[in-house]
Amino acid sequence: MTDPVLINLDLLRGHLRHRVALARYTSWRVGGPAERFYEPADLDDLCAFLRQLPHEEPVLFIGLGSNLLVKDGGVRGTVVYLHGLLADLRVVARDDFPEFAQLLRESDRVIYAEVGVSSPKLARFAANEGLAGAEFLAGIPGTIGGALAMNAGCHGFETWGAVLQVMTVDRGGHLHLRPHEAFDVGYRSVRFIAGEEEWFIAAWLRFAQGTVVADTRVDAKAEIKRMLDRRAATQPLTLPNAGSVFRNPDGDHAARLIESCGLKAMRIGDAQVSEKHANFIVNLGHARAADIEALIQQVQAAVKAQTGIYLVREVRIVGEAI
Repeated sequence: MTDPVLINLDLLRGHLRHRVALARYTSWRVGGPAERFYEPADLDDLCAFLRQLPHEEPVLFIGLGSNLLVKDGGVRGTVVYLHGLLADLRVVARDDFPEFAQLLRESDRVIYAEVGVSSPKLARFAANEGLAGAEFLAGIPGTIGGALAMNAGCHGFETWGAVLQVMTVDRGGHLHLRPHEAFDVGYRSVRFIAGEEEWFIAAWLRFAQGTVVADTRVDAKAEIKRMLDRRAATQPLTLPNAGSVFRNPDGDHAARLIESCGLKAMRIGDAQVSEKHANFIVNLGHARAADIEALIQQVQAAVKAQTGIYLVREVRIVGEAI
């Protein structure tokens, strides 16, 4: 454990707890405890909390925990939980942001979304507002914070394709507005070019008014339904999982490679390569984080041995082993 951290609760309005089991906060339903676990009351409260933390204190922000494997020994330092807490979601007036003028088409509208909003909620909100281009987010089982951090995407669309600017917070509790250009954005990766440690708080996202996306007419609500139906038919949604475990290599698909190597249904303890979608690892009921991590490594080793391709993890692994 890290050294005790003295927090003046009289200056805060959120909820601070200690030794909180993280299994209930991750979609794999595994993981040890967080030393400290903070649920801020709002953005001002989050900034006030961060100002009290020592600079060396490890900090982990989580939302739905859908792209995260927490090891069985838990997480040293502080976990900040944001799902449903920073949840402002609204259309903003484009005239309020003249700096966006050169980036917007006449048909574009801008949505402001805080990082605690779930990606599917944003997709539905955009569709209900008559906007198109956010439909792919309905199939991403996480929050906007996670989508920003990893440039989440599917069906040929990526989160940062819609980003105009973001708001971040640094370790001192100071807020910053950062343009798209402040980040090096790639396939399932986002890096703040300046290098300082900052966390996403909100994003301003551009979507098209009406039903036109890339010159193709689209009914956003119907497209969301089609994507969700396909997801239900092809992914193991009835068992705890973290979504796609590996990135797709150039020109191929991780699921195809894993299946071609005969690894479907491969199992360690109660962790299993899904029989429905080979790029998913499911928890059959009593898996440990160590089982899932070992299975990830075995899949990587087997695919590398048989195909020469090393599968890069999409899932983030944090914490301490027992």
